[in-house]
Amino acid sequence: MGNRIVVSTRKGLFRVVRNAGRWDIDGVEFLGDNVSLALTDARSGFGYAALDHGHFGVKLHRSTSDGWQEIAAPAYPEKPDGLDEKDMWGRPIPWSTQRIWALATGGANEPGVLWCGTLPGGLFRSADHGESWTIVRALWEHPKRTQWMGGGADWPGIHSIIVDPRNPRRLWVAVSTGGIWFSEDAGESWSQRGAGMRAEHVPSELTHDPIAQDIHRLVQCPAAPERMWVQHHNGIFVSSDEGRTFREITGVKPSAFGFAVVVHPRDPDTAWFIPGIKDEKRIPCEGRLVVTRTRDGGRSFDLLTNGLPQSHAYDLVYRHALAIDASGDRLAFGSTTGGLWISEDQGDGWQCVTHTLPPIYAVHFA
Repeated sequence: MGNRIVVSTRKGLFRVVRNAGRWDIDGVEFLGDNVSLALTDARSGFGYAALDHGHFGVKLHRSTSDGWQEIAAPAYPEKPDGLDEKDMWGRPIPWSTQRIWALATGGANEPGVLWCGTLPGGLFRSADHGESWTIVRALWEHPKRTQWMGGGADWPGIHSIIVDPRNPRRLWVAVSTGGIWFSEDAGESWSQRGAGMRAEHVPSELTHDPIAQDIHRLVQCPAAPERMWVQHHNGIFVSSDEGRTFREITGVKPSAFGFAVVVHPRDPDTAWFIPGIKDEKRIPCEGRLVVTRTRDGGRSFDLLTNGLPQSHAYDLVYRHALAIDASGDRLAFGSTTGGLWISEDQGDGWQCVTHTLPPIYAVHFA
């Protein structure tokens, strides 16, 4: 079971460890800095931390035996002269890294390979543990990429990267807003997936267009890779054919809206979500922080509340801030109000580690 959690926050990267049956904050790195995402690579033992320094830009660090060292951050190619790309609001789309929004490891037999998704929509690959990065031009230069739109962020971005555990040349990425994209040749070519999803906030002729889908998070069951779960702006969707087609799950209480989803590593029918009020009020429904869980592929849901605040709770959980360990028994999530909760029994009960962290962007079992 996972006994160590890494928590990325607005004011540092916090380590949380389990000792003698309880969880405690063990330390912090980059104190005071905006850490947007972290990754621990079990193949090499390296840790990676993405920082957003605002005025000074995006930085990437890798852990060593002597601490952390800055390494290359993914960089876009120079924008061609005369190219005028604008977003849906008419603002220029930058050809520069605005945020590192996804980090993923390559296959077990390619130990130096990392993948990185960014705003404004670039996918990058490293073959040397992050020493250098190459933009995946087949996706960045895809003619449909200019149809992507900003979701909650100002520009479109890649937030979910899935590497097929059976074949690391097979990749899925999810874009907000731009749907799901699939490659079976390590990024040399791409096709869209996501038939059956529905976007209700776009013109009617785009409702079922795969590129109009605002995916909030895409996950895959490692033991049954054909099963994928999506937390979508419109609700919850599930696929049993590697994302080619999806089925919408309706009637989920208190809400099917949210940002985060995780799936059990061995049971593809079991998944967890953290619901909230859609659009204008990004807070829990009725001021109650709850987790919903299905054990039967979405036919029914359990409402998990034990140990979670049930009044005056205003905790929003971002898409990377819900995590599950390799056993499938331990879960952890953090909120925008600095709360961190951990369950050791698949969500039946939760213990609060702290209410006082800075706003939490991501939670990761190391």
